[in-house]
Amino acid sequence: MRGLCCGHNCSHCISFLFIHLADYPSTVRGLQSIFQEQEMTETVHDTEGHGYLATFIGKNGRFLILRVHSHGLVTLDLQCCEGDNIAQVDNLLNALEKKMKSLLHGNIRRVKRLPALTRGAAVDRYWPTADGRLVEYDIDRVLYDEDSAYQNIKILHSQQFGNILILNGDVNLADSDLPYTQAIMGGGKENYAGKEVLILGGGDGGILAEAVKLKPKMITMVEISFNVYIDQMVIDGCRTHMRKTCGTVLDNLKGDCYQVLVEDCVPVLRKYVEEGKTFDYVINDLTAVPISTAPEEDSTWEFLRLILDLSIKVLRPTGKYFTQGNCANLTEALTLYEEQLGRLSCPVDFSKEVVCVPSYMELYPCNSYRALLMSEGSLVLP
Repeated sequence: MRGLCCGHNCSHCISFLFIHLADYPSTVRGLQSIFQEQEMTETVHDTEGHGYLATFIGKNGRFLILRVHSHGLVTLDLQCCEGDNIAQVDNLLNALEKKMKSLLHGNIRRVKRLPALTRGAAVDRYWPTADGRLVEYDIDRVLYDEDSAYQNIKILHSQQFGNILILNGDVNLADSDLPYTQAIMGGGKENYAGKEVLILGGGDGGILAEAVKLKPKMITMVEISFNVYIDQMVIDGCRTHMRKTCGTVLDNLKGDCYQVLVEDCVPVLRKYVEEGKTFDYVINDLTAVPISTAPEEDSTWEFLRLILDLSIKVLRPTGKYFTQGNCANLTEALTLYEEQLGRLSCPVDFSKEVVCVPSYMELYPCNSYRALLMSEGSLVLP
């Protein structure tokens, strides 16, 4: 295991899984010589019959937790502070692993050493995927970190993915993520020339920048909602730090073939419905499908149904509707969203396309639903 103790605290973990570990007290005693050499003070804790637990405190603020589980799992978690000698830490871990192998040779099923987990560093490198897995990114600097009235906005630099927009801890889009933008626009199969387009959300400017290249008649982008964390500060941050994604389209809120409205999209959509204004394409980049049907998600589900229903009402008879889904592993949530299609004001059918979004490190049905409103009034998602 290798890890640079560059932050406030680094945690190094080794786990051993044994075929049979009946005499763990003798195993623990066998490690005592190493702890004594390191001048580490031991404290044994009462586990009420659930194996063995001891903590060791050593020089330079090192803190080690030794846990022996009755079913044969042994874990060693060594925490060290910023400025500790990484070579000495590695030597200690190597000595502990070697000793464990010698004490229980032939009885070890698996040994796993994890990279160091750094807590409290100036640059946070750990961000969860949509389905709850922890990913360590190669982030090396913070470019933008501000709190708006709606959310925390971060733009971080990754060596692999370029600049990454993160809203309230959720990875939104990186310079590398053109596949997401292309997919939510129809995967290169659509003709936007001379068409009218409505974009809901998209504060990073990625969809707008790509759509402008396709020579539409007019693009209207509506940039905020009571339930969606896109705001002027997102635009400001992306205008400066996400130019590979947005190009120059965010330099002005109005161009020859586009306008950006920093307004609540729901009243805007309702106004368009009342006025009879329609679009050839509606691209919904507001929010991902909720991951569950828990009560705290109720408002998001209601919002998704509302946006979907209003969007369909502003589509032209041959118009198409594109939106994102969520992580492909969240099959239950995606199924629940598909069920919402049956609750719209007109019949629907649908299809979805799954793409790999680089910075998400997961498959994502990001243009999962395409809507085509037929002239006879039925809705088909091809």
